Amino acid sequence: MLTDYHVHLRDDDDDQPPDRVAFTVENVDRYLAAAEQAGIGELGCSEHVYRFRAALDIWRHPFWEQQAHDDLDAYCTFVRTTSLRLGLEVDFVPGAEDRTANLLDSHDLDYVLGSVHFVGDRAVDHEGWDIWTRQGDPDEVWRRYFEALAAAARSGLFDVLAHPDLVKVWGRARPRPERDPRFYYEPAVEAIAEAEVAVEVSTAGLRKPVAELYPAAEFAAMCLEAGASFTLSSDAHAPVEVGYAYERAVAEMRDWGIEEIVTFERRRPALEPLG
Repeated sequence: MLTDYHVHLRDDDDDQPPDRVAFTVENVDRYLAAAEQAGIGELGCSEHVYRFRAALDIWRHPFWEQQAHDDLDAYCTFVRTTSLRLGLEVDFVPGAEDRTANLLDSHDLDYVLGSVHFVGDRAVDHEGWDIWTRQGDPDEVWRRYFEALAAAARSGLFDVLAHPDLVKVWGRARPRPERDPRFYYEPAVEAIAEAEVAVEVSTAGLRKPVAELYPAAEFAAMCLEAGASFTLSSDAHAPVEVGYAYERAVAEMRDWGIEEIVTFERRRPALEPLG
C-alpha cells in the first residue's frame, strides 16, 4: 500500500474563491490521475487550517488573518463528495488546545495532521516571519521547536505529526546547532511514544533547500526504536508533486526497518504493508 495524505488542493499562491479552481471535481480528477500514475492506493486532502475563517477562533496571528478566507464546512462537504480521504493540516498553538479540539470535534474528519510551523509568533519555514532574523541562536530555536513538537504529540489533538523536523528546512542557509541532533529529538520521541501518534515520512524536504526526507534517518531510527508508526506523504501543492520521489522514500524507509504504514478512516488507524 502507498498513501499520500498530505495533499493540498489549494496552491499557496491561489487567492481565488476555492469553488472556482481548487475545490472542484476537475481539480480533484487531476490529483487522482497523478496518484494513479504514482501507484498510490489512497489519497487524502489536508488543507492548512489557517486558510479557513473558523481557524481565527484558535489563533489571531497576522499571517492567519491574511490567509483565512475559506469556509471550513464547505471544504468538508465538498471533499466528502469525492473519493479523497478528508483531512486537515492543523498548526499546534500552545494554550489553544481546547479551542483546537472544539474545531476538530465539530467536523467528521478521517485524520488530522499536526504541524509546528511557528515557534512563538515567528516561523521556522516562512521568510516573511523568519525566526532566524529575530532569534539567531540555533540551539535555542531547535530546542524550542522540538519542545513544541513534543507538546503537539502529547496534546492528543493529532493523528500524525507532519514533517516532524521541519526546523531543518533551510539546510545550510540557516545556522545549525553544534550538538548532536539526537539531543533535540529525544523529548519529541518520548512524547511520540507516550501518545502513540504516527510520524509522517515526507518527501517534501527533497524539494526544499535541505534536500532530504523528513524526518532525518537518526530521528526515524529513534522513533522506530520507541515503537512509533509511520505514514508516507508528499506535501503536494500541485498534481505533479503527488507521490514525489516515492521510490527513494520507500527504499529509505525499508533501510530504516519500516515495513508498515498507517491508514485512516474516521480517525481510526489501521496498519498496511508498505509499498
